[in-house]
Amino acid sequence: MSWRLPRFTSALGAVAVVAALASCDSGGTDGSAGGGNDPGSLTVWLTVDARESWPDLVASTNKRFAKRYPGTEIKVQYQQWTSKNQKIDAAFAGRDVPDVVEMGNSETTNYIVNGAFTELEKSDFDHSRDWLPALADACQYQGKTYCVPYYAGARVGIYRTDLLKQVGVVEAPRSYQEMLSVLDKVKAEFGTKDRNFSSFYMPGRYWYAAMAWVKDAGGEMAVERDGRWHGALSSPASVQGLTSWKKLIDDYYVGDRSKDNSDEPGVVGQGKVAMFYGNTWEANAAADPRAGGNAKLRGRFATFAFPGPSGELMPPFLGGSLLAVPAKSRKQELAREWIKIFTDRTSQQRLIEAETLPNNTVQLRDVPTDGINAAAARAAERGWVTPLAPGWAAVEKSNILPAMLQTIATGKKSVRDATRDADREIDALINDN
Repeated sequence: MSWRLPRFTSALGAVAVVAALASCDSGGTDGSAGGGNDPGSLTVWLTVDARESWPDLVASTNKRFAKRYPGTEIKVQYQQWTSKNQKIDAAFAGRDVPDVVEMGNSETTNYIVNGAFTELEKSDFDHSRDWLPALADACQYQGKTYCVPYYAGARVGIYRTDLLKQVGVVEAPRSYQEMLSVLDKVKAEFGTKDRNFSSFYMPGRYWYAAMAWVKDAGGEMAVERDGRWHGALSSPASVQGLTSWKKLIDDYYVGDRSKDNSDEPGVVGQGKVAMFYGNTWEANAAADPRAGGNAKLRGRFATFAFPGPSGELMPPFLGGSLLAVPAKSRKQELAREWIKIFTDRTSQQRLIEAETLPNNTVQLRDVPTDGINAAAARAAERGWVTPLAPGWAAVEKSNILPAMLQTIATGKKSVRDATRDADREIDALINDN
């Protein structure tokens, strides 16, 4: 498998129109609106990533489950990320619910707070003491566990090896200052000849990237004090991080500052970008026409663990998926057993083979050091997730962060003014569930 479509979305990305669901011969069924009413079946809702990237894992899980619980039919229904939560909400409003659901790790808090998922015994699951913190934290509420980490992905640095070689650079930069030095060389060689060439690609509304600079500086998007959440983007540390981010844009990016990164592989595939910050799959997607990339660039991209201005590795947003058992499921014990198998160490090893990060720090060591995910595995332990506040989904839905970043990137507001305004907007939404 050379590449795959984006897997990690925010809570905002999962409240769109209902999309058609697909079936899979390896245990999947058509994604109808039905849940788990059949007493002889267990209904599992996974996103399409499992069907597209590791259908054999789904099949082997179902086979292993069938040996332990013969006579129970597994109905796997594959969901699109863009319609998943709307469909889950509709099912939860009734009595016919799925028995296992997959959630993004920035989506769970509001569901957990409102009692949508049943409590799980954390120690029942493999490597639960070693779950990646950014995944495990999204499953916790008031000291209890309500979901199980499934897989993860972390952003890394991605660069054109051929372009860097032309300026005498044969190894990826290991520090932030070294990276800036490399970008200066690339800019002098290519940027002076082509005004549309960006040494570093960083569109203004790319908030998952910008918040990594905030985290690296010790800042936060929001903090909890005395039981209430408050925006924290205007704190000195957060302002410092965003100031560094803005300087990178000013010095090395010449593209549209009012756009996001949704078409990143396609833009990079045009051949006018030397380096960018993205998901590991984008290294191959930028050279794959199916993702909008350019086949002529195949073999010319490499990844590296992205250094932060702090001197540490840049802490990436750790996108990932979790599995939960709806509180209304009538087969909760069987649902827990299916999740145990699907997330155990054997299954995690299969995900590693599929170029995906495992859910735990122990098996991160099994990620090939010469593979595309080596850099992501190094960065994953410093990963973070969006604030686990009841109203964070509303914050994302309101596009507060992208709008703030656009005003900073375009120079319409200073970092201080833009962050103060954003904090006021966040405060108005973040405590509502």
